[in-house]
Amino acid sequence: MGLLKAGLGAAGGVMADQWKEFIYCESMPADVLACKGSKRTGGRSSNTRGEDNVISNGSVIAVNDGQGMLVVQNGKIIEVALEPGEFVFDTGSEPSVFSGNLGNSIKETFANIGSRFTFGGDAGKDQRVYFINTKEIIGNKYGTASPVPFRVVDNNIGLDVDISVRCNGEYSYRITNPLLFYTNVCGNVTDSYTRDKIDSQLKSELLTALQPAFAKISEMGIRYSAIPGHTTELARALNEVLSADWRDLRGVEIVSFGVNSIAASQEDEQMIKDLQKAAVMRDPTMAAANIASAQSDAMR
Repeated sequence: MGLLKAGLGAAGGVMADQWKEFIYCESMPADVLACKGSKRTGGRSSNTRGEDNVISNGSVIAVNDGQGMLVVQNGKIIEVALEPGEFVFDTGSEPSVFSGNLGNSIKETFANIGSRFTFGGDAGKDQRVYFINTKEIIGNKYGTASPVPFRVVDNNIGLDVDISVRCNGEYSYRITNPLLFYTNVCGNVTDSYTRDKIDSQLKSELLTALQPAFAKISEMGIRYSAIPGHTTELARALNEVLSADWRDLRGVEIVSFGVNSIAASQEDEQMIKDLQKAAVMRDPTMAAANIASAQSDAMR
């Protein structure tokens, strides 16, 4: 009876999986970075007994704007789509009498029944569709809990000193390589992978990268008080610092970096003012250059 039951289960499973599926993903909210695709089964649908993780040949997968799509078979990525549209799945691994030549499909279907018989009626394979959110993920707040070193360089007065600054604001990022993100971050997620599972790690690494990024900004001759007007350069510098951990490992890149406020301690600000005054007293011709530089910073 066990063999008979397995045979009936194999035939029933194959016949249930003959229906082609329409696999899609609802509009992904901003807090969802990846989710497993769903098979559309309406109230009048006859496709209600098929395996969840089996995709019949000829099935359609719909990809919306702001999404990337991956087909994973037996744990390995076999198909990728990074642009919106409608895609037909056809690997020859799950034949359907509703797809291709009817005679060949029937032969392949009976062969598939024999294959399933050896697995006790189960499919003996696992096919899943995952959707990755490729939209800009905005509204990620940051703030320096402790002061961050910043090098102040003013060639006009020969000033080269390290100070400490505090800053806060928001940044946004985007998943630019869905394959890396799936492989190294959210692989084989059951339902959905939300941003709260990774945001704490990203924020910690971002704050760590601020110091070397500030060093790059300082080398460009940008004063710390003028940073809010140079957020594009700062975002570029952060991407360079974080490229190994974010872009090359996780497939994530910073899109924009906003600074609400940045300030040095009162002691550091007073020290800079004193050094500037002392330099002007030594060489009055520097006064005009310092005034022009201060006005430029104020305008930015």
